[in-house]
Amino acid sequence: MARVVHFEIHAEKPDRAINFYQKSFGWEFQKWDGPMDYWMITTGPEDQPGINGGLVPRRGSSNGGSTCSSGGFTPIRATS
Repeated sequence: MARVVHFEIHAEKPDRAINFYQKSFGWEFQKWDGPMDYWMITTGPEDQPGINGGLVPRRGSSNGGSTCSSGGFTPIRATS
């Protein structure tokens, strides 16, 4: 089975979500300089095990969920 290499958090209120994850887990956020709102998430030091991800404003329904990508870059959608 391929290992998860990236995750995305879809947030209704990105600023609120960023504040929560920074305070709760010490994650670092860097706004992407691209054509859409997107923040890269660093969850810890590069020399330690773990994965990094991204945060994007939620579009559509607010049923919750996240997106994960495996080593084969196949999106995996998880809902709560």
